[in-house]
Amino acid sequence: MESNQLITRDSQPTPRPVTYDALVLDAGLPQSLMTVRSLGSRGLRVAALETFAGAPTFSSRWCQKAFVCPADVGTEEYLAYLKQVLDWTGARVLITSSDGTIAFIRRHREELEQKVRIALAREPALGIAMNKEQTQGIAKKLGVSVPRGVKVKAVDGVEAALREVGLPAVVKPVESWDEQHRTSMKSELVTTPDEARRAVEKLTRFGGATLFQQFLPGERESMGLLHANGQVYARFVQWTRRSVPPLGGTSVVHQCIAVPPDIGTQAERLVREIDLEGYCQLEFRRDATGHPYLMEINPRLNLTIENAVYAGVDFPYLLYQWASGDQINVVNTYLVGGWMRDLGGDMMATIQALQQRGRPGVNPPAKAIRDFCASFFMPMRYAYVDWKDPLPAVIATANFTRRWVARALMKRLSRLRRWLSQSLRGGDRAPAPATRRDGADQVAHTSKE
Repeated sequence: MESNQLITRDSQPTPRPVTYDALVLDAGLPQSLMTVRSLGSRGLRVAALETFAGAPTFSSRWCQKAFVCPADVGTEEYLAYLKQVLDWTGARVLITSSDGTIAFIRRHREELEQKVRIALAREPALGIAMNKEQTQGIAKKLGVSVPRGVKVKAVDGVEAALREVGLPAVVKPVESWDEQHRTSMKSELVTTPDEARRAVEKLTRFGGATLFQQFLPGERESMGLLHANGQVYARFVQWTRRSVPPLGGTSVVHQCIAVPPDIGTQAERLVREIDLEGYCQLEFRRDATGHPYLMEINPRLNLTIENAVYAGVDFPYLLYQWASGDQINVVNTYLVGGWMRDLGGDMMATIQALQQRGRPGVNPPAKAIRDFCASFFMPMRYAYVDWKDPLPAVIATANFTRRWVARALMKRLSRLRRWLSQSLRGGDRAPAPATRRDGADQVAHTSKE
């Protein structure tokens, strides 16, 4: 199969160009599914693209064409394939939602914009938002609180950082995506000097820098904004009850709330100062007294955008309006109190809470299990589930189950190989691998992935 061959859901591409309103990249992500549902339900023609088959978005009733690129994001083959898809679809707007694809588009933006409008902020605002150090520097000038911290470029700077910040602390990459190695970099909680050194060594292994920051124990709140032409067209805020990993990870149980006056004012002032247009999400964390601190800005649709849409703030459609040059709807109100849950993610969050018992910000095991079970008795929407479009939820559940089983089997096989190796070296003296009848052992080991 040639790398530039179009692979579509109905296997045979129509030879004549067909005009689509939008092409949605990163079809494997939940926010891409929500984007397809949002635009498609409004009568727009939407196509989606991913680098693997079986993405839940492809099964949506609103996805009119599904493309599977045989090359990885960031490669020249991916660029050639994407340009071919844009030529074939005649898409008006290109929407993407991952750091890796954004980095790729930034490198090829001028070339791609000859074919399509891109639903991303312009430079230099986009570059500032992707860089935590620059973002927090501007926030400080505006009087927006940021966590106390220092920049650390290598392990030999950890000792000074520990004296300045103390423990526990959070080690963050200045930029979450390493474009050269096409690798995502995640923040890590550290509670000992050894953990701090390992985290800095890991996050700087490709030459990047980290921010060594104080740990904040309070609530995590996220504010979404659609800003253009100096005006904020829509606002939405949610707070995170549980995430995976437990500290600063992906929100898996969250509730929409009214815009708090403190972070609402700060967020809008910061976005206007940067002149960051389009959609963005601002992350805040409160300290023990309730004071908010800016953590970062994500200039793209986030994983939990589904909650905002069901509350009445259709950010994917507003983003499309902005990128296409259409008049943008103004949204002044939304429903508060609604809960959203990613069940698979919540299972992982609960397991990680059991594994990380005693660490800062992690609930005790009994509370983690109790909270997980209690959520089944609360009025709550579930990620992927839409009774008007049921197939994506079925596909997502099947994918999750398949990955879970595969990881459990790999863990078991790995333990069996180690036991056999020890047996061959030590004869009959090696003990047999333990087996738990209640299955708890499988769950515990699976969750380490």
